[in-house]
Amino acid sequence: MNRVYVVEDDPVIAGAVAEHLKGWQMQCQCAENFEDIIGEMQRFQPDLVLLDIKLPYYNGFYWCSEIRKVSKIPIVFISSADDNMNIVMAMNMGADDFISKPFDLQVLTAKLQAVLRRSYGTNLERHVLVCREVVLNLDDTSATVTGKRLELTKNEFLMLKVLMERQGQVVGREEMMERLWGAEEFVDDNTLTVNMARLRKKIEAAGITDFIKTKRGLGYIV
Repeated sequence: MNRVYVVEDDPVIAGAVAEHLKGWQMQCQCAENFEDIIGEMQRFQPDLVLLDIKLPYYNGFYWCSEIRKVSKIPIVFISSADDNMNIVMAMNMGADDFISKPFDLQVLTAKLQAVLRRSYGTNLERHVLVCREVVLNLDDTSATVTGKRLELTKNEFLMLKVLMERQGQVVGREEMMERLWGAEEFVDDNTLTVNMARLRKKIEAAGITDFIKTKRGLGYIV
């Protein structure tokens, strides 16, 4: 499922776009803090950014340039300010397309799908797992928590990966130990407890408490 970050300050337009794209198997998040677009984007880890020009605090051109400093993610502008100068400026700043308001939602969807195909090919593979404000990078085994990067040990990464792959479901202690250490007989139950405590401490230090919950007698859940 492709992920689209919608940066639009009109809640009616943002909501309509998000609701329509969900019907096309796209997961959407609408911007909430217009002073922290980069932070929200990095936490959500989208595949595409839909960006208006006229926004509170800073305009879309500013955010486009800021995004380009940290990411090559596709950016599509949507704006009623569709004179030639704005379109040229948007494309020169790194946008992949420009869609004029008002737009037809079907046309918007087709254009976004085309940009995604050009950018990622027919098979878009995600290399992150996301649960609330925790993003686990499967490529470099790091995590981002509320925008803060965490370096994880091998065991911490594997524990978080197992839990986030099964988010909303309890993972039993025996299953977790099997995933971490296989059939190694010398590993006792306390080793898992110690490793889990260290992982929790790192996540809590980054700003999220009770991310990993213990279900007494059953296991762990996120």
